[in-house]
Amino acid sequence: MRIDPKRSRLKMVEEQIVARGVSDKAVLDAMRKIPRHLFVQDALASRAYSDSALPIGEGQTISQPYIVAFMSDLLQIEPGHKVLEIGTGSGYQAAVLAEMGAEVFTVERIRKLFLAVRKLLFDMRYFNIQLKLDDGTMGWPEHAPYDRIIVTAGGPEIPQYLVDQLADGGRMVIPVGGQKRMQRLMLVTKHDGNIETTDMGGCAFVDLVGKQGW
Repeated sequence: MRIDPKRSRLKMVEEQIVARGVSDKAVLDAMRKIPRHLFVQDALASRAYSDSALPIGEGQTISQPYIVAFMSDLLQIEPGHKVLEIGTGSGYQAAVLAEMGAEVFTVERIRKLFLAVRKLLFDMRYFNIQLKLDDGTMGWPEHAPYDRIIVTAGGPEIPQYLVDQLADGGRMVIPVGGQKRMQRLMLVTKHDGNIETTDMGGCAFVDLVGKQGW
């Protein structure tokens, strides 16, 4: 089935995102602009704008559009913010953050995905995104502290390494749960070295694998 990408993007944003209460203009503008179908496998391109997560290979997924929007909205990105993303995956979330004006540092542990996404983001001229192949639960200390941190995989607890790399006054969004594929989406804020967590609801993400994950 042939799709009209622009029309599909506009419909996706209105019916899946705006209708569910996301109103941050930067989030909506980014998701109206980015060709999401380029971030999925060719065989799934016709489903790129559907209201669901999709497999991208290596046991990983591209998140449901609403979840991408909701997490981006919770971060309250401002232009120039330094953002750490754990779990590059398809690269779509990083592209959304970059379109919102952030300087993005993103870590992926799976080499095949890392190499494919690095090429895609370079070809799309996202020069404000830096990528690293490593254990994401350790963060990326060389560029810390970060104004915002987003984790797109779920682990049993909030990694202390990430807490340590979050700037004072910063915000982190991370799925946390004691059972795999069953988490609560937590908003973490940091003030004077102390953190506060707010439960934003249930979610289901792939496993956060690493020294401070599964």
